[in-house]
Amino acid sequence: MLHMIKLAVGCSSLDELRARMQHPRINGHGAVITRTMPKRASEILNGGSLYRVMNGMVLCRQPIIGLEPYQRDDGTTGTLIIVIDDIIPVHPRTMRPFQGWRYLTPQDAPEDLTGTNTSHDNGIASLPPHLRKELAELALI
Repeated sequence: MLHMIKLAVGCSSLDELRARMQHPRINGHGAVITRTMPKRASEILNGGSLYRVMNGMVLCRQPIIGLEPYQRDDGTTGTLIIVIDDIIPVHPRTMRPFQGWRYLTPQDAPEDLTGTNTSHDNGIASLPPHLRKELAELALI
């Protein structure tokens, strides 16, 4: 299994990401447009997720269910990363800006926030995103 990580440029919250995921839709699922097809697609399609960076923080992931080529309006080819609609919050982690997408190994991926007060969460999932970001920047979570 292998994950991908990509900036959600212009998105400042999970609610904005949810709204953005309404277009384009491919067979009832959200799609993220990118330029290149991953060479390690078979590993990604074996349980991988798309981790999203917003405002310099990895904040969530969406399981990937497909990778499809498509043709852009200018005639060049691109790739659609097909994801499920569930946006799963993860422990925030700072991330410098980068172009395109990157591979992310499971051991390097941030853990999910469970939404329950377990020893791994401590109620962090119930905090607003801006507070989670501030805590992560201070290295408190």
